[in-house]
Amino acid sequence: MVEMTPVRSSTIDSVGHDPETSEMTVNFSNGGSYVYDGVPAALYQALLDSPSAGSFLHRHIKGRYAYRKVG
Repeated sequence: MVEMTPVRSSTIDSVGHDPETSEMTVNFSNGGSYVYDGVPAALYQALLDSPSAGSFLHRHIKGRYAYRKVG
């Protein structure tokens, strides 16, 4: 199980990253959870460091990495 980290965002509650599989899990405030495939650890760290995780996700991850709904 991936350790989830709370983030600063009005739309995202927490994110986690598995360095072995490069999968990033995103838990949204509305209750939905998604796994994004092939996300590099450096990009995950950049999301954690960004002032808005939701904006960062929209600009740098959505549309660039395959994803699936998991919850």
